[in-house]
Amino acid sequence: MPVAVRVIPCLDVADGRVVKGVNFENLRDAGDPVELARRYYEQGADEITFLDVTATVDNRATTYDVVRATAEQVFIPLTVGGGVRGRDDVSRLLASGADKVGLNSAAIARPALVGEIADRFGAQVLVLSLDVKRSAATGSGFVVTTHGGRRETDLDALDWAREVIERGAGELLVNSIDADGTKNGFDLELVRLMRELSSVPVIASGGAGAVEHFVPAVEAGADAVLAASVFHSGELTVGDVKRELAAAGISVR
Repeated sequence: MPVAVRVIPCLDVADGRVVKGVNFENLRDAGDPVELARRYYEQGADEITFLDVTATVDNRATTYDVVRATAEQVFIPLTVGGGVRGRDDVSRLLASGADKVGLNSAAIARPALVGEIADRFGAQVLVLSLDVKRSAATGSGFVVTTHGGRRETDLDALDWAREVIERGAGELLVNSIDADGTKNGFDLELVRLMRELSSVPVIASGGAGAVEHFVPAVEAGADAVLAASVFHSGELTVGDVKRELAAAGISVR
């Protein structure tokens, strides 16, 4: 029996509010994270991803109170990222109600952290978030960015994905900065390349704008599809996406 594809609403949070922009810029208010998480849980979301998008930029810890309040309303896996710098942050997030943690900038700054977290808490807890841009400067044509897409590194996105998997990452959250918030569809080439190299689940993120965008992402190799704007605006529900996937013969919960 095939593994069911997961549908994951994403809550990008800044200063305790859900925000959304285009290409990670011009962020605007999209609502209360606890209320939105509860709405998506009731719609049948398989997981919720909660990203404190300014935590690393502002050099502060993730807002644990919002995480705790969200976890009290949502009884499906909750992934929390943003501002995670060490094992103590992971421990505190798990104690606050998170089931998984997302890691990006801190892993790039100190790659050994990936293995330290995986060894202590298990690979299933660690979601390695890759904020990826197209770039002629790398062999694959894709470069990793940090700080909410604001800073480009010199890391080839595919090489970095291979390294973090070897170090113990349990999942890859692959977000296209170029597609983010555009509603023009997922970067299918990026999803396909990540699927070809990855031995762990790949979550496709960035660009969902219509119900017909989700099936191609799964066909390109995504094990889960993540979206924000279309859910926050009410243009689509989680149920709409699951019905579209099921109609294409894709297993969903």
